[in-house]
Amino acid sequence: MSQSVKVGIFMAICLALLAALILKVEDIQLFGPSGVHVDAVFDQVAGLDDKAPVRVAGVRVGRVDGIYLDGHRARVSLLLESKVDLTVGATARIATTSLLGDKYVELDPGPVGGTPLPKGTVLQGTTPISFDQAMAKLNDLAGSIQQVTGSLAGGPNGENGIPALMASLQQTSDTIRKLVEMNQQQLSATIGNFQDFSATLARELPKLSSQLEDVLAQVDTVLGENRENLKASMQNIRDITGNLQTSVDNLNEITTKMASGEGTIGKLINSDQAHDELVSTLDSIKGGVDNLSQAFGKINQIHIDLGAETYYLSDPQDYRSSFSVNIRPNEDRFYRLGFVDDPSGRTTTKTEVITTTPENGQSSTTTVQTIKTRDERTLDAQFGFNFGHASLRGGLFQSHGGAGLDYALPDEHLAFSVEAFDFNRTGDLQPRLRLFGRWTIHPHLYLIGGVDDVLEPDRKSFFFGGGVTWSDDDLKYLLGSVPKL
Repeated sequence: MSQSVKVGIFMAICLALLAALILKVEDIQLFGPSGVHVDAVFDQVAGLDDKAPVRVAGVRVGRVDGIYLDGHRARVSLLLESKVDLTVGATARIATTSLLGDKYVELDPGPVGGTPLPKGTVLQGTTPISFDQAMAKLNDLAGSIQQVTGSLAGGPNGENGIPALMASLQQTSDTIRKLVEMNQQQLSATIGNFQDFSATLARELPKLSSQLEDVLAQVDTVLGENRENLKASMQNIRDITGNLQTSVDNLNEITTKMASGEGTIGKLINSDQAHDELVSTLDSIKGGVDNLSQAFGKINQIHIDLGAETYYLSDPQDYRSSFSVNIRPNEDRFYRLGFVDDPSGRTTTKTEVITTTPENGQSSTTTVQTIKTRDERTLDAQFGFNFGHASLRGGLFQSHGGAGLDYALPDEHLAFSVEAFDFNRTGDLQPRLRLFGRWTIHPHLYLIGGVDDVLEPDRKSFFFGGGVTWSDDDLKYLLGSVPKL
């Protein structure tokens, strides 16, 4: 057995062990029941892990099969491995097995005998108060209670507390009682003074009224003497009022001109043509903004996928490696650019004509044709269209024109492809036809196997290998995780 075959067998065993390990870690059941997927949305799912149990009445019926961000809420995909009859009104909530236990999703199937839940319905989920939130509320409550009790207790020696307040009230009451006892004679004297004041006021009030009349007479005399000054002040007020009236008249004149269509503003208000031109200008500006927004929106819709693939060819017992970039501007079409290092390389034919002249003078001509195959890096540049589960590709296949057809099963884990290219091969060789299948064992890992150059029995080669893919979201996550210098 050659060294290359041993290396190929060792690589196949390693890939098989890697696939088994991935299936075990990711809890992927290839041959078990597929189950039913139901999605639920929650305000927050802190502490809930992928593959967490899904329970109904405490009984495990499935597991969490992916957690995604849907706008500002969390979208959780639930894989129900056991049969559960969901009806309209079904809900989901996040619960824990104990105060510090792991979180799981508790599913309420809805009323028994109700209307079956339509396919694709998203359940509304609720999240109980978290342990951190409960502890924060308890801390706030404890702080408030401590503040109240501290206020009631007062200082270290009881100052500013309830006992001090009661003592202060008692002291104040005693002081007031002593003050009343000590000043009882003075209060009696004060009341007597009020009585004397009342009697005096009764005697002197007529005199005060007479004096008030005299004061009013003097005010009337002053007004008579200053009548001219008052007239001048009133005239000033009339002049100010006239100026205000003039301003109002000017304002009325301006508004009248605007209403009659005079001036720029008047034309804008009354002229349909000016109004239409202004509206047309605003529409043009709005159209430019809309076109710019659409252009940025289309750029944001472009998705880019990267892929690397390696597989072992039984003939010529060597490895083929490739790196590709898939650009998807929308769901209907895509573009593919790649670099391929193929041991089959490029086949060239070299023809040499050798003329030999022996001593007898009769020359002979011999034609020698040499076919060489060299390992060469080639280019893939293809464009394609999607038709449901099938896609059609065309362009350059390893630097040769060709076409390809891909078909994926509904679950998209298994896909089959056929590629035909290099229709003008040297040496009267048939076009290169490749048949292969691709099995996705993880969103980023797949296995590939098939047969190459099917139409040429002498060059036909079986191959097996694997590959890895990255999406633009993965690249953004990796770039965001790089530490800053």
